[in-house]
Amino acid sequence: MPEEEYDYSYFNAINSKLRDLEEKNRMVKDRLILVGENLIETKERMSEEILNLKKEMIFLKTNVERMKSFIESFSSEISQFTRKEDFEILAKQAKMFQPLDFIRKSDLEKLKNK
Repeated sequence: MPEEEYDYSYFNAINSKLRDLEEKNRMVKDRLILVGENLIETKERMSEEILNLKKEMIFLKTNVERMKSFIESFSSEISQFTRKEDFEILAKQAKMFQPLDFIRKSDLEKLKNK
């Protein structure tokens, strides 16, 4: 049998390309694992932040409700107080009618007439 000569360079090139593809596949796999880990970390961090924001929103909502009820009760009670204009009218009337001054003036007039 005659020995056939094979072109081993062709097989070497295929083998080299196969190793390159395997290395690229390994690198893609490693990158995919890193991306997956980062995605999981990001999801956990975002879930925690969302939970904190929900807690803050509930706290703010209760505070707003308390302020709203306070304002409603205050506004219903404020109608029972006198208005500034009413108070000024009463103050003017009190100044016009001062019983002590009235008595003193009438006493002074009586003394003058005697």
